[in-house]
Amino acid sequence: MLHRLEFGALVTGAGAAVEAERRGLDLVAVQGDGAWTRLSWIAGVTERIGLVAQIDLAEHAPAVLARSAASLDLLTGGRVTLALADEPGTAEAVEIVRNVLDAGEPRPYRHLGEHYRVPQAQRGPLPAHRIAIWLTGADARSVRLAGRTAEGWIGTPDELAATGKLLDEAAAEVGREAAEIRRVVILDPRAASASEPGAADLFELSVAALLPLVVEHGAGTFLLRTDDPDELRRFAELREVVLRELPEPPPAPIKPAAVRAKRRPGIDYDNVPASLAATAVEPGDLDYARVRSTYMRGGAPGLVLRPRSTGEVADALAFVRAHPGVPFGLRSGGHGMSGRSTNDGGIVLSVQALDTMEVLDAAERLVRIGPGARWADVARFLMPYGWALSSGDYGGVGVSGLATAGGVGWLAREHGLTIDHLRAVKMVLADGSVVRASDDENPDLFWAVRGAGANFGVVTSFDFQVDEVGDVGFAQLVVAADDPADLLVRWGRAIEAAPRTLSGQLIMGPPRPGQPAFAQLMAVVDAADPSVIVDTLQPLAQLAPLYNQNVVLTPYAGIVNNAAEGYHSGQGDPVSRSGLIEHLTPAFAKAAAELIASGAVHWFQIRTVGGAVADIPPAATAYAHRSANFSIVAMGSSERRVDAAFAPLRSHFDGMYLSFETGLDHVADAFPPPTLARLRELKRRYDPAGLFRDNFALGDQS
Repeated sequence: MLHRLEFGALVTGAGAAVEAERRGLDLVAVQGDGAWTRLSWIAGVTERIGLVAQIDLAEHAPAVLARSAASLDLLTGGRVTLALADEPGTAEAVEIVRNVLDAGEPRPYRHLGEHYRVPQAQRGPLPAHRIAIWLTGADARSVRLAGRTAEGWIGTPDELAATGKLLDEAAAEVGREAAEIRRVVILDPRAASASEPGAADLFELSVAALLPLVVEHGAGTFLLRTDDPDELRRFAELREVVLRELPEPPPAPIKPAAVRAKRRPGIDYDNVPASLAATAVEPGDLDYARVRSTYMRGGAPGLVLRPRSTGEVADALAFVRAHPGVPFGLRSGGHGMSGRSTNDGGIVLSVQALDTMEVLDAAERLVRIGPGARWADVARFLMPYGWALSSGDYGGVGVSGLATAGGVGWLAREHGLTIDHLRAVKMVLADGSVVRASDDENPDLFWAVRGAGANFGVVTSFDFQVDEVGDVGFAQLVVAADDPADLLVRWGRAIEAAPRTLSGQLIMGPPRPGQPAFAQLMAVVDAADPSVIVDTLQPLAQLAPLYNQNVVLTPYAGIVNNAAEGYHSGQGDPVSRSGLIEHLTPAFAKAAAELIASGAVHWFQIRTVGGAVADIPPAATAYAHRSANFSIVAMGSSERRVDAAFAPLRSHFDGMYLSFETGLDHVADAFPPPTLARLRELKRRYDPAGLFRDNFALGDQS
């Protein structure tokens, strides 16, 4: 056997397709005039069954067909297969369809061939699964074309027996395995029933006839040409008998040659743990476009492992341990500002599938959150209970990255950092052991996880004690920034004088020719009374002339409901620098204004900390710079320019927030000397070989 066996029907109408699905068949196919239109109709009245359209290329331009197929595949959850008749130009059509479906390639596609001309075609959308292309034709040229290029070949039982060897030879000539081509056999019950006196005889004869086609000739799919409900019923019964008679279970699917050709050196792809093989993604896989990059930057990892349980995380780390020289990144939601959740040619361990959420103790407001959940999902989960957890400002950020680094959020001044609400974690250490860490269990590890967690293991669940938070005020103000330095000083003073119920941020960019300088001020006031909200915001609104203002009363979930849907497709390699500071002094503000005016950065942001953050003793967690009132981040595209422009600010800082830092040589800024020394000691104990070497490594561990 070469494939998992499939049984389907070649139908003309939607009624037969619905009956085929009801009977448990695997797929339906349509052919002839208007096949695509009929298949689209069938897609709307079925839910599960696979959909195959045999297309006449005279009716469909290949580039348009590819986009239509991708769209229908997305709408149906990955049920579409294309079948093309071999005719002059089919080889070019296959190439065009494949390239337009390759939405992971950012450049437009161009094809100037003998039969088709595509000067420029946008690729995509990316379908839900890899859309297979099947080819028809029993002559030698058609069979060879299928063997070289297609995922399937369609013929009659006699044609399969006569051409199977040629199909295998053609595949081998281009380095493909025979199992890459599914053999699809069309059965016509009318031809058989003409010589068979009764249904029972036909049934038994059919079983005897089909098994050799599977065992001896590699048939993987049988399509019964019928619309008759009774024949569909008997064929479904036949399916069960044939499956019981098979001599062995179908083998695991193999990677196509086209995928294997894109493998990166240094990774033992053939020995990916069995528990991870079905979900692992490598270059050339359809899902690679969905996992290669993060929200912030482009990437080209050699392998993305996607465990679905704590045990599978341990399996993934065992595989990583076997590759000590290969770059290794951890990923939760894939926001990736620091750049360490993707790489070039390395291994990425993504915990996005570990995204469960549950209430452990309603009276204590204790919840358990998976590392792959996004903060927008968490906020929506907590909202019906009247709860919230301060957690950054963008709902697309994953729980794990933020909850092991700090968590500067919209409620920080009143409720502290995200890590301040952490009560326990379950994690897999570098050696694969699974431990629980809390104030009572492995307290030293629990201390380290809160601020430097990515250096010590992979957290597979977080236990948080969340806050009671009702509706809050959310303000978005745009104010004049004719004197940026003066605005920064006055905004900083206003924040420090404000009640703890107010947290916020300031964003500025480089000046634009012909436009006035401005700053965006955003703030959250933890109050449901509009008059209290307005009074609290008034000092900010009076800092400078207002160009725009918007204040709403909303649940906390409404603020972080800002995550982009779909997969991340970031490009480039942005440079980010950060720092923590107690006060926005005139000297700092002058240096910051010069940084903004330099054009070296396109993004300058200050987030409020202080308040409840400073209530926690500095030695209580690995996040030790508790006295800071503000967190600074600047982002640009040139490391040389950003570093030169950012350097004058560093003397004003007392600490740095590592999640906002792409540089690797500022570990001493992230942790005070006593904290860094303790972290290095723990690193020697929990990760002596430096498995988590690419997650803002702690430096000298000797």
